[in-house]
Amino acid sequence: MKTEFWKIRFATVVAGCCFAACGVGEAQQSKPILKQFKTIETIASTVPSNGDVNPYGIVAIPETVGKLTAGNLLISNFNSSANLQGTGTTIVEVSPEGTVQLFAQLNATALPGTCPGGLGLTTALAVTHSGWVIVGSLPTSDGTAATAQSGCLIVLDKNGNAVETFYGSLINGPWDMTSVDLPDQTVLFVTNVLNGTVAAGGQVVNSGTVVRIVLSQYANTAPTIESMTVVGSGFAERTDPAALVIGPTGVALSQMSAHFTSDEHRDGGLLYVADTLNNRIAIIPDALVRDHTAGTGITLTSGGSLNFPLGLIAAPNGDLLTVNGGNGYATEISPFGWQTARRLLDSSGTPPGAGALFGLVLQEDGLYYVDDATNTLNILK
Repeated sequence: MKTEFWKIRFATVVAGCCFAACGVGEAQQSKPILKQFKTIETIASTVPSNGDVNPYGIVAIPETVGKLTAGNLLISNFNSSANLQGTGTTIVEVSPEGTVQLFAQLNATALPGTCPGGLGLTTALAVTHSGWVIVGSLPTSDGTAATAQSGCLIVLDKNGNAVETFYGSLINGPWDMTSVDLPDQTVLFVTNVLNGTVAAGGQVVNSGTVVRIVLSQYANTAPTIESMTVVGSGFAERTDPAALVIGPTGVALSQMSAHFTSDEHRDGGLLYVADTLNNRIAIIPDALVRDHTAGTGITLTSGGSLNFPLGLIAAPNGDLLTVNGGNGYATEISPFGWQTARRLLDSSGTPPGAGALFGLVLQEDGLYYVDDATNTLNILK
Protein backbone atom coordinates (compact mmCIF):
# COMPACT_ATOMS: atom_id res chain seq x y z
CA MET A 1 0.00 0.00 0.00
CA LYS A 2 1.29 3.44 -0.92
CA THR A 3 -1.05 6.35 -0.31
CA GLU A 4 -0.72 10.10 0.04
CA PHE A 5 -0.18 10.16 3.81
CA TRP A 6 3.19 8.42 3.35
CA LYS A 7 4.46 11.60 1.69
CA ILE A 8 4.20 13.48 4.97
CA ARG A 9 7.58 14.00 6.61
CA PHE A 10 7.07 12.40 9.99
CA ALA A 11 8.55 12.97 13.44
CA THR A 12 9.71 9.43 14.06
CA VAL A 13 8.70 8.04 17.43
CA VAL A 14 10.72 5.06 18.54
CA ALA A 15 10.40 3.54 22.01
CA GLY A 16 9.01 6.80 23.36
CA CYS A 17 11.71 9.07 21.89
CA CYS A 18 11.04 11.53 19.07
CA PHE A 19 13.62 13.47 17.09
CA ALA A 20 11.98 16.78 17.94
CA ALA A 21 11.68 16.31 21.68
CA CYS A 22 13.91 13.59 23.06
CA GLY A 23 16.04 16.07 24.94
CA VAL A 24 19.59 15.17 23.97
CA GLY A 25 20.82 18.61 22.98
CA GLU A 26 22.28 19.41 19.59
CA ALA A 27 25.53 20.54 21.19
CA GLN A 28 25.99 17.08 22.66
CA GLN A 29 25.22 15.06 19.57
CA SER A 30 28.80 14.93 18.28
CA LYS A 31 29.75 12.89 21.34
CA PRO A 32 28.43 9.31 21.58
CA ILE A 33 25.43 9.16 23.87
CA LEU A 34 26.87 6.29 25.90
CA LYS A 35 29.84 8.54 26.75
CA GLN A 36 27.59 11.37 27.95
CA PHE A 37 26.15 9.36 30.84
CA LYS A 38 28.26 8.34 33.83
CA THR A 39 26.35 6.41 36.48
CA ILE A 40 23.85 3.57 36.75
CA GLU A 41 20.99 3.70 39.23
CA THR A 42 18.15 1.31 40.00
CA ILE A 43 14.77 3.03 39.66
CA ALA A 44 12.42 0.31 40.93
CA SER A 45 11.55 -3.37 40.98
CA THR A 46 9.39 -4.41 38.04
CA VAL A 47 7.77 -7.30 39.95
CA PRO A 48 4.03 -6.73 40.52
CA SER A 49 1.97 -8.23 43.34
CA ASN A 50 1.30 -11.46 41.42
CA GLY A 51 5.06 -12.11 41.27
CA ASP A 52 5.60 -11.95 37.49
CA VAL A 53 9.29 -11.65 36.54
CA ASN A 54 11.51 -11.28 33.48
CA PRO A 55 10.78 -7.72 32.29
CA TYR A 56 11.12 -7.57 28.52
CA GLY A 57 9.32 -4.71 26.79
CA ILE A 58 9.60 -1.05 27.76
CA VAL A 59 8.07 2.04 26.20
CA ALA A 60 7.68 5.67 27.27
CA ILE A 61 4.16 7.08 27.56
CA PRO A 62 3.78 10.12 25.26
CA GLU A 63 0.52 11.63 26.59
CA THR A 64 -1.41 11.66 29.87
CA VAL A 65 -4.73 9.86 29.40
CA GLY A 66 -6.58 7.45 31.68
CA LYS A 67 -4.11 5.52 33.83
CA LEU A 68 -1.27 6.54 31.51
CA THR A 69 0.97 9.42 32.64
CA ALA A 70 3.26 11.15 30.16
CA GLY A 71 6.92 10.42 30.85
CA ASN A 72 6.20 7.25 32.79
CA LEU A 73 7.31 3.88 31.42
CA LEU A 74 5.27 0.79 30.65
CA ILE A 75 7.06 -2.55 31.17
CA SER A 76 5.80 -6.00 30.16
CA ASN A 77 6.70 -9.20 32.03
CA PHE A 78 7.43 -12.44 30.14
CA ASN A 79 7.53 -14.94 33.03
CA SER A 80 5.11 -15.87 35.78
CA SER A 81 6.05 -16.02 39.47
CA ALA A 82 7.12 -19.64 38.87
CA ASN A 83 9.73 -18.20 36.45
CA LEU A 84 8.27 -20.10 33.49
CA GLN A 85 9.00 -18.36 30.22
CA GLY A 86 6.06 -17.36 28.07
CA THR A 87 3.58 -17.23 30.97
CA GLY A 88 3.78 -13.60 32.18
CA THR A 89 0.52 -11.64 32.15
CA THR A 90 1.29 -8.18 33.55
CA ILE A 91 2.26 -4.68 32.45
CA VAL A 92 3.51 -2.27 35.12
CA GLU A 93 3.76 1.50 34.91
CA VAL A 94 6.83 3.07 36.51
CA SER A 95 7.58 6.77 36.99
CA PRO A 96 11.13 8.15 36.65
CA GLU A 97 11.00 8.71 40.43
CA GLY A 98 10.34 4.99 41.05
CA THR A 99 6.61 4.91 41.74
CA VAL A 100 5.19 1.61 40.48
CA GLN A 101 1.58 0.75 39.71
CA LEU A 102 -0.06 -2.14 37.92
CA PHE A 103 -1.32 -1.01 34.53
CA ALA A 104 -2.79 -4.34 33.43
CA GLN A 105 -3.05 -7.94 34.57
CA LEU A 106 -4.45 -10.04 31.75
CA ASN A 107 -6.33 -13.32 31.95
CA ALA A 108 -5.87 -15.81 29.13
CA THR A 109 -9.38 -17.16 29.60
CA ALA A 110 -10.98 -13.71 29.49
CA LEU A 111 -9.36 -12.10 26.47
CA PRO A 112 -11.72 -10.27 24.09
CA GLY A 113 -10.51 -12.32 21.13
CA THR A 114 -8.39 -15.28 20.07
CA CYS A 115 -4.76 -15.60 21.17
CA PRO A 116 -3.43 -19.07 20.29
CA GLY A 117 -1.67 -20.58 23.30
CA GLY A 118 -2.60 -17.97 25.88
CA LEU A 119 -0.37 -15.34 27.44
CA GLY A 120 3.35 -14.67 27.66
CA LEU A 121 3.94 -10.94 27.21
CA THR A 122 7.00 -10.19 25.08
CA THR A 123 9.26 -7.25 24.23
CA ALA A 124 6.70 -6.19 21.60
CA LEU A 125 5.16 -3.18 23.36
CA ALA A 126 3.86 0.13 22.01
CA VAL A 127 1.59 2.97 23.12
CA THR A 128 -0.12 5.53 20.91
CA HIS A 129 -0.66 9.22 21.62
CA SER A 130 -4.37 8.60 22.10
CA GLY A 131 -3.73 5.94 24.74
CA TRP A 132 -4.04 2.58 23.01
CA VAL A 133 -1.46 0.06 24.24
CA ILE A 134 -0.43 -2.87 22.03
CA VAL A 135 1.54 -5.79 23.48
CA GLY A 136 2.75 -9.05 21.98
CA SER A 137 2.18 -12.51 23.41
CA LEU A 138 4.37 -15.55 22.69
CA PRO A 139 2.91 -18.10 25.10
CA THR A 140 3.92 -21.48 26.45
CA SER A 141 2.07 -23.85 28.77
CA ASP A 142 5.12 -24.99 30.75
CA GLY A 143 7.93 -22.50 30.04
CA THR A 144 9.54 -24.59 27.30
CA ALA A 145 9.84 -23.98 23.56
CA ALA A 146 8.18 -27.32 22.83
CA THR A 147 4.83 -25.87 23.95
CA ALA A 148 5.23 -22.41 22.39
CA GLN A 149 2.32 -21.27 20.23
CA SER A 150 1.80 -18.42 17.80
CA GLY A 151 0.21 -15.98 20.25
CA CYS A 152 -1.15 -12.61 19.18
CA LEU A 153 -1.07 -8.87 19.62
CA ILE A 154 -3.35 -7.59 22.37
CA VAL A 155 -4.84 -4.08 22.29
CA LEU A 156 -5.57 -2.42 25.65
CA ASP A 157 -7.33 0.85 26.31
CA LYS A 158 -5.99 3.78 28.35
CA ASN A 159 -7.11 2.09 31.59
CA GLY A 160 -5.45 -1.27 30.94
CA ASN A 161 -8.53 -3.16 29.74
CA ALA A 162 -7.99 -5.60 26.87
CA VAL A 163 -10.36 -4.67 24.03
CA GLU A 164 -9.29 -6.84 21.09
CA THR A 165 -6.62 -9.19 19.73
CA PHE A 166 -4.86 -9.49 16.38
CA TYR A 167 -3.82 -13.05 15.56
CA GLY A 168 -3.07 -15.49 12.78
CA SER A 169 -2.17 -14.56 9.21
CA LEU A 170 1.34 -13.01 9.40
CA ILE A 171 1.46 -12.83 13.21
CA ASN A 172 3.41 -15.81 14.52
CA GLY A 173 5.36 -15.35 17.74
CA PRO A 174 5.47 -11.52 17.97
CA TRP A 175 8.79 -10.83 19.68
CA ASP A 176 9.54 -7.10 19.46
CA MET A 177 7.94 -4.02 17.97
CA THR A 178 8.29 -0.33 17.25
CA SER A 179 5.62 2.13 16.14
CA VAL A 180 5.02 5.53 14.59
CA ASP A 181 1.87 7.65 14.94
CA LEU A 182 0.39 9.47 11.95
CA PRO A 183 -2.65 11.78 12.20
CA ASP A 184 -5.26 9.01 12.16
CA GLN A 185 -3.13 5.89 11.83
CA THR A 186 -0.50 3.99 13.75
CA VAL A 187 2.13 1.91 11.95
CA LEU A 188 3.59 -1.08 13.78
CA PHE A 189 6.70 -3.01 12.80
CA VAL A 190 6.62 -6.42 14.47
CA THR A 191 9.27 -9.15 14.45
CA ASN A 192 8.01 -12.76 14.40
CA VAL A 193 10.15 -15.68 15.54
CA LEU A 194 8.00 -18.84 15.38
CA ASN A 195 7.91 -19.52 11.63
CA GLY A 196 9.02 -23.16 11.68
CA THR A 197 11.16 -22.64 14.76
CA VAL A 198 9.55 -25.11 17.17
CA ALA A 199 9.42 -27.88 14.57
CA ALA A 200 13.16 -27.45 13.93
CA GLY A 201 13.94 -28.56 17.49
CA GLY A 202 16.80 -26.17 18.15
CA GLN A 203 18.22 -26.04 14.63
CA VAL A 204 18.48 -22.66 12.94
CA VAL A 205 15.76 -21.89 10.40
CA ASN A 206 15.89 -18.79 8.22
CA SER A 207 12.22 -17.85 8.44
CA GLY A 208 12.01 -14.90 10.85
CA THR A 209 9.95 -11.98 9.59
CA VAL A 210 9.29 -8.29 10.13
CA VAL A 211 5.67 -7.33 9.45
CA ARG A 212 4.35 -3.81 8.94
CA ILE A 213 0.82 -3.43 10.34
CA VAL A 214 -1.12 -0.25 9.55
CA LEU A 215 -3.87 0.47 12.09
CA SER A 216 -6.66 3.00 12.04
CA GLN A 217 -6.18 5.08 15.18
CA TYR A 218 -8.77 7.25 16.89
CA ALA A 219 -9.12 8.24 20.54
CA ASN A 220 -12.49 6.60 21.21
CA THR A 221 -12.57 3.74 18.72
CA ALA A 222 -10.46 0.60 19.05
CA PRO A 223 -7.83 0.31 16.29
CA THR A 224 -8.55 -1.84 13.26
CA ILE A 225 -6.06 -3.35 10.83
CA GLU A 226 -5.96 -1.62 7.45
CA SER A 227 -3.10 -3.62 5.97
CA MET A 228 -0.34 -6.10 6.80
CA THR A 229 2.86 -6.40 4.75
CA VAL A 230 5.99 -8.48 5.20
CA VAL A 231 8.84 -5.99 4.82
CA GLY A 232 11.64 -8.29 6.03
CA SER A 233 12.06 -12.07 5.86
CA GLY A 234 14.58 -14.89 6.00
CA PHE A 235 16.04 -13.92 9.40
CA ALA A 236 17.74 -16.66 11.42
CA GLU A 237 15.80 -18.04 14.39
CA ARG A 238 15.94 -21.06 16.67
CA THR A 239 14.63 -22.32 19.98
CA ASP A 240 16.92 -22.09 22.98
CA PRO A 241 16.60 -23.73 26.43
CA ALA A 242 17.74 -20.58 28.23
CA ALA A 243 16.09 -17.86 26.11
CA LEU A 244 13.09 -19.91 24.80
CA VAL A 245 13.62 -18.56 21.28
CA ILE A 246 16.26 -16.43 19.57
CA GLY A 247 15.50 -14.53 16.40
CA PRO A 248 15.17 -11.01 14.98
CA THR A 249 14.48 -8.79 17.96
CA GLY A 250 14.94 -5.02 18.22
CA VAL A 251 13.43 -2.76 15.54
CA ALA A 252 13.93 1.00 15.24
CA LEU A 253 12.60 3.44 12.66
CA SER A 254 14.68 6.40 11.56
CA GLN A 255 15.17 8.80 8.66
CA MET A 256 18.91 9.05 9.21
CA SER A 257 21.41 6.78 7.50
CA ALA A 258 24.66 7.40 5.67
CA HIS A 259 23.68 4.53 3.35
CA PHE A 260 20.79 6.55 1.89
CA THR A 261 21.03 10.23 1.03
CA SER A 262 17.97 10.85 -1.16
CA ASP A 263 14.77 12.35 0.21
CA GLU A 264 12.90 9.47 -1.40
CA HIS A 265 14.49 6.91 0.93
CA ARG A 266 14.31 9.19 3.97
CA ASP A 267 10.62 9.86 3.47
CA GLY A 268 10.05 6.13 3.02
CA GLY A 269 11.56 5.37 6.40
CA LEU A 270 14.59 3.29 7.29
CA LEU A 271 13.90 0.37 9.58
CA TYR A 272 16.79 -1.09 11.54
CA VAL A 273 16.58 -4.70 12.75
CA ALA A 274 18.72 -6.48 15.33
CA ASP A 275 19.53 -9.76 13.57
CA THR A 276 20.38 -11.45 16.85
CA LEU A 277 21.77 -14.81 15.77
CA ASN A 278 23.99 -13.23 13.11
CA ASN A 279 25.33 -10.50 15.41
CA ARG A 280 24.44 -7.74 13.00
CA ILE A 281 22.20 -4.71 12.55
CA ALA A 282 20.32 -4.68 9.25
CA ILE A 283 18.58 -1.86 7.35
CA ILE A 284 15.26 -2.30 5.58
CA PRO A 285 14.90 0.75 3.29
CA ASP A 286 11.54 2.34 2.44
CA ALA A 287 9.95 0.45 5.30
CA LEU A 288 6.89 2.72 5.38
CA VAL A 289 6.07 2.39 1.70
CA ARG A 290 7.45 -0.89 0.34
CA ASP A 291 4.94 -3.46 -0.86
CA HIS A 292 7.30 -6.45 -0.78
CA THR A 293 9.96 -7.94 1.45
CA ALA A 294 13.52 -6.64 1.52
CA GLY A 295 14.71 -10.06 2.67
CA THR A 296 17.24 -9.71 5.46
CA GLY A 297 18.07 -6.16 4.42
CA ILE A 298 21.41 -4.42 4.10
CA THR A 299 24.04 -4.90 6.79
CA LEU A 300 24.80 -1.67 8.66
CA THR A 301 27.30 -3.29 11.04
CA SER A 302 28.20 -6.74 12.32
CA GLY A 303 30.53 -8.36 14.81
CA GLY A 304 32.74 -6.07 16.85
CA SER A 305 31.13 -5.38 20.20
CA LEU A 306 27.80 -6.89 19.14
CA ASN A 307 27.03 -10.05 21.07
CA PHE A 308 23.47 -11.27 20.42
CA PRO A 309 21.94 -7.77 20.03
CA LEU A 310 18.39 -7.58 21.37
CA GLY A 311 16.67 -4.26 22.16
CA LEU A 312 17.30 -1.46 19.66
CA ILE A 313 16.38 2.23 19.51
CA ALA A 314 17.21 5.21 17.29
CA ALA A 315 18.61 8.34 18.95
CA PRO A 316 18.06 11.97 17.88
CA ASN A 317 21.57 12.26 16.42
CA GLY A 318 20.96 9.33 14.07
CA ASP A 319 22.93 6.85 16.19
CA LEU A 320 21.48 3.50 17.20
CA LEU A 321 21.66 2.03 20.70
CA THR A 322 21.41 -1.71 21.21
CA VAL A 323 21.88 -4.03 24.16
CA ASN A 324 23.59 -7.41 24.01
CA GLY A 325 21.95 -10.59 25.22
CA GLY A 326 25.34 -12.29 25.35
CA ASN A 327 27.39 -10.10 27.66
CA GLY A 328 25.39 -7.28 29.26
CA TYR A 329 26.86 -4.42 27.20
CA ALA A 330 25.14 -1.61 25.33
CA THR A 331 26.64 -0.63 21.97
CA GLU A 332 26.27 2.65 20.09
CA ILE A 333 26.38 2.67 16.30
CA SER A 334 26.71 5.71 14.02
CA PRO A 335 24.64 6.15 10.81
CA PHE A 336 27.80 5.06 8.97
CA GLY A 337 27.81 1.74 10.81
CA TRP A 338 30.75 2.59 13.07
CA GLN A 339 30.53 1.17 16.56
CA THR A 340 31.44 4.33 18.44
CA ALA A 341 30.97 3.34 22.09
CA ARG A 342 29.99 0.55 24.42
CA ARG A 343 29.02 0.45 28.08
CA LEU A 344 28.62 -2.40 30.56
CA LEU A 345 25.10 -2.38 32.02
CA ASP A 346 24.93 -5.78 33.72
CA SER A 347 27.71 -8.13 34.85
CA SER A 348 25.66 -10.67 36.82
CA GLY A 349 25.26 -14.32 35.96
CA THR A 350 27.38 -16.86 34.10
CA PRO A 351 28.73 -15.73 31.72
CA PRO A 352 28.50 -12.16 33.06
CA GLY A 353 25.54 -10.20 31.72
CA ALA A 354 24.17 -13.06 29.62
CA GLY A 355 20.43 -12.86 29.00
CA ALA A 356 19.86 -9.84 31.24
CA LEU A 357 19.00 -7.02 28.84
CA PHE A 358 16.06 -6.50 26.49
CA GLY A 359 14.12 -3.25 26.14
CA LEU A 360 15.54 0.28 26.43
CA VAL A 361 14.24 3.85 26.17
CA LEU A 362 16.16 7.12 25.77
CA GLN A 363 14.74 10.05 27.74
CA GLU A 364 16.10 13.51 28.52
CA ASP A 365 17.55 12.37 31.85
CA GLY A 366 19.22 9.20 30.61
CA LEU A 367 18.97 5.73 29.11
CA TYR A 368 16.34 3.59 30.83
CA TYR A 369 16.59 -0.17 30.50
CA VAL A 370 15.05 -3.29 32.00
CA ASP A 371 17.30 -5.88 33.61
CA ASP A 372 15.65 -9.28 33.85
CA ALA A 373 18.51 -10.74 35.88
CA THR A 374 17.52 -8.43 38.74
CA ASN A 375 13.91 -7.72 37.69
CA THR A 376 14.47 -4.00 37.85
CA LEU A 377 14.19 -0.82 35.83
CA ASN A 378 17.52 0.98 35.73
CA ILE A 379 18.88 4.21 34.30
CA LEU A 380 22.28 5.11 32.86
CA LYS A 381 22.60 8.86 33.45
